[in-house]
Amino acid sequence: MHSTFNWDDFMIYLILHNIRSNHNVGSIFRTADAVSVSKIFLSGYTPAPTDRFGRGVKEISKTALGAEKNIEWEKIKNIGALIKKLKKEKFLIIGVEQSKKSIDYKKVSAKDGPSFNWEGGLVFIFGNEVKGISKSILDKCDIITEVPMKGKKESLNVSVSVGVVLFRVLNI
Repeated sequence: MHSTFNWDDFMIYLILHNIRSNHNVGSIFRTADAVSVSKIFLSGYTPAPTDRFGRGVKEISKTALGAEKNIEWEKIKNIGALIKKLKKEKFLIIGVEQSKKSIDYKKVSAKDGPSFNWEGGLVFIFGNEVKGISKSILDKCDIITEVPMKGKKESLNVSVSVGVVLFRVLNI
């Protein structure tokens, strides 16, 4: 246990892969700002806060409320290469997805400092609103975690899931 753990020494990244909704992306930026995420990587067809001409995307800025300007972000082409690079840098890669290999998100806690042998920081991967994260990406994750569902619906909206998981795991 690290009773004097300092979050300033560690990076927290998000990878948003194949998220289709501008509103979800904006909402995730806003939540990421609330928990001091260092950077968001946008992969696949996830929309960026600016279009190819550098103009702001209205639907993202409307829900992000300026958070898209506070958080560093990068559009990437190859999620596999990014994951490999981050693993070399000692990041713990956490896929948030329903899977036979997933563990309850309440068991993934960063409360008193590094657990699960991570040193460089934490990376949370969130996927498509319908299909989630592909098996090939999940196979690259160090941990797969999920939020258990008690009602009749099978999952939460991806932007809600980001908030639930980040606030719980980071103990904010």
